[in-house]
Amino acid sequence: MLLNRRQLLGSAAASASALTLGLSSRSAFAQAQAPLNVKLNWIKNVQYAGLWIAFEDGYFANEGLDVSVQAGGPNTPQSVVTVAAGADDIGYSAWLPFLDAIRQGNDFVAFAATYPRAPLGIISLPGKPIVKAGDIVGSKILAQGASQKSAIEATLALAGLPNTWEMVPAGYSPEPLLAGEGEGFTGYSTNEAVALEQMGMVRGKDFFFTSFDELGYRSYGAVLFAKRSLITEQRDKIVGFTRALVRGWTKNEGDPDYAAHLAVDKYGVDYGLDTGQQRQQATAQLDLLKAGDGRRLLALDVDEIAGPMFAAANATGRVDLPDAASIVDLSIVEDAHVSL
Repeated sequence: MLLNRRQLLGSAAASASALTLGLSSRSAFAQAQAPLNVKLNWIKNVQYAGLWIAFEDGYFANEGLDVSVQAGGPNTPQSVVTVAAGADDIGYSAWLPFLDAIRQGNDFVAFAATYPRAPLGIISLPGKPIVKAGDIVGSKILAQGASQKSAIEATLALAGLPNTWEMVPAGYSPEPLLAGEGEGFTGYSTNEAVALEQMGMVRGKDFFFTSFDELGYRSYGAVLFAKRSLITEQRDKIVGFTRALVRGWTKNEGDPDYAAHLAVDKYGVDYGLDTGQQRQQATAQLDLLKAGDGRRLLALDVDEIAGPMFAAANATGRVDLPDAASIVDLSIVEDAHVSL
């Protein structure tokens, strides 16, 4: 049976208490290991494949780290809030919330990004395909919240098009799109698009997925960040965490089914995840892990941030931006790869 995000959230609500429980790396020497608290920006599923492999294969333990993971998702505080409060050391975040937190005075530094091309985009149907920015104009778009709204507005502004479209509040299931309640639906190539494929629909024929990156709006997906003070004072710990994560993602490239089963059977067991969907998502996200320019896994590009990504932020009205080089640390990922 197809399991969409709405069903996942229903399952998650039944075990909400589990979200507050840390996921500790298994090691007989945990007492002697350095604690590190990590906050996700969504539920525990296969989109964090490298993380689960790093736990399961002992990569964190080998780095002397006792890592605890808190789930994200609805009804949980954003990672920028928990890291600012000191409850967590490392957070996963979408790009604009991270940037907004800095604009609000938080001294955060991004040191990695899981997806150099964010998987968020617009799903549409053959009756009115949305495959270029101009197709958004005059359309009724089912969207989940402020981040999706900002992405659409920025896409139109960057293309020099009028901001004339209708937002219809929606959840995380594409069912309203299929019911004709909108002409587009903001979703992920690795999630809702996969759900439609599991229903027997063919991408490019029965439905279309166009990423915001393809529409001209550049962004990273799942940015990893921490307070500047933590990176300065405990740099070896952050490098060790990143090195373990790189090892996890590297192994995932050769066997994405491994992480899918870990997500379903162990690390995300409370959510009732569907094995077939998670396996398909694990494969679908492989192409998003590399930028296509020879960049290493998890690496950032300060010129890309200062150029198209800041231009996209400007297009949403965010004009008081910091110097790009001051909010990123490229050396963490570099050192993690060099020391493998």
